[in-house]
Order: sequence, then C-alpha cells, then structure tokens
Amino acid sequence: MKQLIIFLDILLTGLIAGVIFGVWVGYNPQYLTAATYVEQQQHAIRSLNVLMPVLGLLSIILTVTYAMMSKSHKLSRHLLFTAVVFLIFSGLITRFGNQPINAIMMTWDAGNIPPTWTTLREDWWMFHTMRMITSLIAFALIVWVTINTTKLK
Repeated sequence: MKQLIIFLDILLTGLIAGVIFGVWVGYNPQYLTAATYVEQQQHAIRSLNVLMPVLGLLSIILTVTYAMMSKSHKLSRHLLFTAVVFLIFSGLITRFGNQPINAIMMTWDAGNIPPTWTTLREDWWMFHTMRMITSLIAFALIVWVTINTTKLK
C-alpha cells in the first residue's frame, strides 16, 4: 500500500509541476497580441480550472499520508510536510491570485478587451511564476525523499 501511495504522490505532483512548468516555459504572454492572449487564456482556464485544483488536493492528501507513513524516518517526514506546505502555498496562490483574474478574463470578448488587460496579464504571470516555484520545490522534495529514504534512517 505504501508503494502505491508513493507512486500516486509522485505521479500526481509531477503532473501538477509539469503542467505549471510547461505553461511557464511555453506560454509566456509578453509578446502576444491582446486577442491571442485572451483566446489562449480562456482555453487554458476552461481546460484546467477544475482538473488542477482536484489534482492539487489529491497531491496534498497523498503527501500527508506519505509523511505519516514515514514516521520512522524523521528527516523524510519533515521534508514531506515541508512539501505539503509548498503544495498548500501553490493552491493558495492559485485560489487567491490566479483564479480571481481568471474569472475576470472569462468575461472578456477577444474583439473587445479592456485597456487594463496588460496589468492583469502581468499580475497573473507573477502569480503563475510563484506557484511554479512552489510546486517544483514540493515535487523535488517528494522525489528526493523517495530516492534517499534508505539513506535517511
């Protein structure tokens, strides 16, 4: 059972970090026209707005479970709970940073974009960069603990 928990934790947290990193690398909106940006964002929001929070919650639950199952390895347990904190930060950044901006963007029409769109674009990108960092740190901690568990007794 423990191996299944670890496998699912790495898989789901890796998917989260990978999607967020992929967006950060491949979808920098700085040079997009307003219409292209709005169309791209609205598509991404429709595609990911439910899936990613569900994966995030499952990853938090799995990482907490993994940490509790690692009670004989004090350092592993502490690192896994640290990963949980970073996953929670990523979720909070999404909920209170990105999602309010997403809700505004979903009301826009690509042919009639408000003049403040660049400010919201920059704010969204800042929040996205923050959650990319927090999710990658969480994923790296989980993988590191898993690889080094036998060395941390």
